This record gives sequence, C-alpha cells and structure tokens, in this order.
Amino acid sequence: MGQQIAFQKADRLKVKPDPENLGFGKHFTDYMFEMDYTAAEGWHDARIVPYGPIALEPAATIFHYGQEVFEGMKAYRAEDGRILLFRPEMNMKRMNQSCARLNIPAIDEVFVIEAIMKLVAVERDWIPSKPGQSLYIRPFIIGTEPFLGVHPAESYKLFVILSPVASYFGDAVSPVRIYVEDEYVRAVRGGVGFAKTSGNYAASLKAQSKAGELGFDQVLWLDGVEHKYVEEVGSMNIFFKVEGEVWTPALNGSILPGVTRDSVIRLLRYWDVPVKEKRISVKKLFKKAEKQKLEEVFGTGTAAVISPVGFLKWEDRLIKIGKGEIGPLAKKLYETLTGIQSGRLKDELGWTREVTVEEAAMTD
Repeated sequence: MGQQIAFQKADRLKVKPDPENLGFGKHFTDYMFEMDYTAAEGWHDARIVPYGPIALEPAATIFHYGQEVFEGMKAYRAEDGRILLFRPEMNMKRMNQSCARLNIPAIDEVFVIEAIMKLVAVERDWIPSKPGQSLYIRPFIIGTEPFLGVHPAESYKLFVILSPVASYFGDAVSPVRIYVEDEYVRAVRGGVGFAKTSGNYAASLKAQSKAGELGFDQVLWLDGVEHKYVEEVGSMNIFFKVEGEVWTPALNGSILPGVTRDSVIRLLRYWDVPVKEKRISVKKLFKKAEKQKLEEVFGTGTAAVISPVGFLKWEDRLIKIGKGEIGPLAKKLYETLTGIQSGRLKDELGWTREVTVEEAAMTD
C-alpha cells in the first residue's frame, strides 16, 4: 500500500487499571487503529485515533448479514524491557483466509502488521509485565455499507483495539472441565468453521451456557454430520496424548487453524515427540481412557496458550484425565511457549517479532 499512518492525539489519557485485577478483555487502551475500504479507493485513510464509540448507520451490513472477521494476538513485555509479538504473520495470513470466505476484500498483511506494531509502540506503557499477563490485540473488519439485501458490502472498516489482560482462565495452568456436546452443531465442512468470524462464536453460546449449568468450563464440539469425531473446543484447538503419541483433529474445513495449534505441532516435532493430525473418534478416546491409555488432554489458543483438561464428560460418562492435574507434556509446552513469547527462552524457531520505540516516533 505504501500509505502513511496518521495520528490523532487524545485530549485526555485514561487511568490505567490495577495490574492485580486485569481480568480478560475488560480494559481498553487510549488509542485504536482504523482504516477504511471502498470499492473505488481500496483500503485507505490509515490512522491511529483515540479509542471510542464507532458511528455506523442502522442499515450497516454487519448488523443484518454478519460480514465480519477478527483475529486474536498478543504483545508481551520481556524481562529486559523488549516488546515482542508472537508469529503475527500467521494471524494476518489467517485473517485474509477468513476475508476470502466472508467475501471481504483482502488486506495488505505486511502493512497491517506495521500498523499493529506502531499502535503497540504508542501504547507500550499499557503492556503489563507480571507472569501470565500481556497486551491482547484484536484486529477486526466489519461491513459498513448501509443496505438491506443479501450481497457483499462495498465499504468496510478495519479496526485494531488493545486490552491489557491476565490469563484467560485466571490460573493459566489450572485444568478445566470439558463437556462433549452431541446435540448442537458448531460447523460443517464447506461452511465457515475454519474462518475466524463472529457467527461461529454466536452459534456456540447456547451450548456453552448448557455446559456451564452442568458445571463445566468449555464445550468440546463433535463433527456436524455424524456427531462421532472430535473437532475443537469453543475457544481452543484440542490435543490428546495417547500411549506416548499426541493426536489432534486434522484441519478439515470446519476447524479453526490455530496459531498456537500450529506452534505446538512444530514444537512437538522439533522435540521428536510423535504427533498425528487425524480424525479422532470420541468413542475411541473414552475406550482409551477406560484402559488408562489416555495420558493427557490439553487445549491450545492465543488467549489461554495451553489449557490442560482435567475432566471430560460425554453422554453419561465422566472421565478424569490422569490425576486431574496438568500433565508433564502440557506443562513443558506451556513453559516453552510462554518462555519464547516473553523472551525468557531463546527463540530458536524465529517466531517472535520485536516492537521498537522507534515505531512510535510519529507521535513524539
């Protein structure tokens, strides 16, 4: 694109939240990034502006036809003061894959990463530094053309907002209880299951509420056709360690291709741990558990990084995974990934990208 990023200074800056009580997604920084798209001009008018309400017409596409995609990323403050992003290129590549499925114009991945780095540099004082904390980055695109009729919008907005966060589940390595959903369906092959779009998450809310009423933290979805094969958890991809081998559902068009999922697979192969991407029968998993051969279960995602699973419920059967605690492999993965992300460990795989103070020079 080669375009400049304008900066609008806020009249007043916010009081930063107590780092001991951040929660997740509750606080937002002083600024956000915004850019527009029209059929005539393409993506244009890139700017960093004060965080605030968005003015849209009531007939905007997003409200009626759900044309929206988003991403989830994080910025980390290293012990030596560096600011690090983790594999942002994968997030932008996935965003364009989501855009293609939702018929949204593609973004310039390199430019949007540059914009994110500038925004993070501007808001560097918002990045928390305690273990498990980070600055969550939420890029999203919405259709803005005002019309009532089913066809792709001709105008869009891209935003990036930032939120200082603690661990997604409170204690990042505390095992969760998961309910296997066999009534509702999240996605089917040929649909939008692989895209990161809001409708996927809206479709999961009913089952998530049902799981919560039963005393479970998350829902594990089965395939939408036969209701036999494991797909993913509401906010995570899922892994199973069975007799020394790690299994995870193969990407089949209805599963989100997680950045953390890919990172875990690459780490396991780097460590020579056998890992298979395959179709996994829930019935087979429970049989393995009955024979004490299901050694570990854990979810992966940007928000939680690694989330060990302590219990799985399917139909009238409840199984305890190991001792109901985080397993050694999940713990090693968690410590390695968070170590790389926070700069505590050497980044041997070249996954981190440093944000420099010079990125914020435009605001000085």
